Amino acid sequence: MRMTAQPLHVLPRPPMAGEMVPAHYFRELDRTEILRPGRPLEVDLGCGDGSFLIEMAQHHPERDFLGVERLLGRVRKVCRKITRNRLENARVLRLESRYTVEWLLPENSVSRLHLLCPDPWPKVRHHRRRLVQAEFLAAVRRVLRPGGEFLFMTDHEEYFRWAEHETAEFGGFERLAWDEDTFFHPKTDFQIQWEAQGKTMWRLRCRKPLTAP
Repeated sequence: MRMTAQPLHVLPRPPMAGEMVPAHYFRELDRTEILRPGRPLEVDLGCGDGSFLIEMAQHHPERDFLGVERLLGRVRKVCRKITRNRLENARVLRLESRYTVEWLLPENSVSRLHLLCPDPWPKVRHHRRRLVQAEFLAAVRRVLRPGGEFLFMTDHEEYFRWAEHETAEFGGFERLAWDEDTFFHPKTDFQIQWEAQGKTMWRLRCRKPLTAP
């Protein structure tokens, strides 16, 4: 019996409630696929169990939130939380963070992009795997709206210094102050765990200039 090949862009399973499934994984999203009129979009890269995403969506019903997570088990957990809390302004996309920013998100579409407690890849030979590098920052700037913000947080001071250096070298962003009480920003599960161990959280807040093309 002849088997019909599954198209590469089609999800090989039914989508879950709360899951965003692009019509095609190999082209940039159309703005109408991801944006609703008059509603800012915030993206949480590597959203983990979705605790931060859910709290933000509950606190800001006037905004839309998209979590990006590579691991299926975590995506399922986030979808259950979205459904249980009856949130219409939160979705989760199962995909790798770098690919999502560099290839999927449309230009000038994101109001805030959160990168919270990513893997610091502490060994020198692994630094090339760190997400915050020139190519990624160029993609971040492209997808942010003018005035949009990139928020980076880590407990790893050396990675924070690395991110500071990379963003300064890249240019194209304005550095803004970010204290713990600057605005509503719930703690991630990693942040709670690390602060309980006495670790310091390092924060970097960058804005795409309002006059940017």
